[in-house]
Amino acid sequence: MNATAQQIEQAFAEAGITGLPAGACDQFLAYLGLLLHWNARLSLTAIREPEQIIDRHFVECAFAAQHLPPGIDSLLDYGSGAGFPGIPIAICRPEIRVVLAESQGKKASFLREAVRAVGTASEVFDGRVEALPQSQRFHAVSLRAVEKMELAIPVALERVERYLVLLISEANAPEYWRLGTGITPELEWLEPVRLPNSDQRILSIGSIGSIG
Repeated sequence: MNATAQQIEQAFAEAGITGLPAGACDQFLAYLGLLLHWNARLSLTAIREPEQIIDRHFVECAFAAQHLPPGIDSLLDYGSGAGFPGIPIAICRPEIRVVLAESQGKKASFLREAVRAVGTASEVFDGRVEALPQSQRFHAVSLRAVEKMELAIPVALERVERYLVLLISEANAPEYWRLGTGITPELEWLEPVRLPNSDQRILSIGSIGSIG
């Protein structure tokens, strides 16, 4: 692995991501090393090159973290996989209690190791989101690269108190937005923000009830 914390910091700066907590880039570097190690035997991401992981995964997720509305205390990362966007959110917004939900046991094991290596206070839920206690709800629920997103969003909405956070392609956005209609209270979608290093992907946040 040839990447350095300074390279990560530079990639973030080029995307307009600044003012991160002290030591954040070192945490991302530790995360990158563990991700590359585990990816050799467990398919966590199809992207293998450190620089591409930084540009595609780290920058996108850190950008999303900085664009989350203020006042979020808890976030569920639905189908966390390799920890995106949950772990970057935990690094960039340490005031948010992040729960990483992953139903595949080997990926959940990676997430537990990643949380230890990176040093965040995140929790890992090894199972399907539907299996969480019915009373457990979160200020925000994030979804990125989740299989069968159209089925996951209604489940996520049962856990959301304030914001549904989607990192998605712009082409798929109207389909997903429609899933937030007809619920009580209905989602009100903020203006989507284009994600860095992509001309197709956006950050789309739906607010439960009135915005503000």
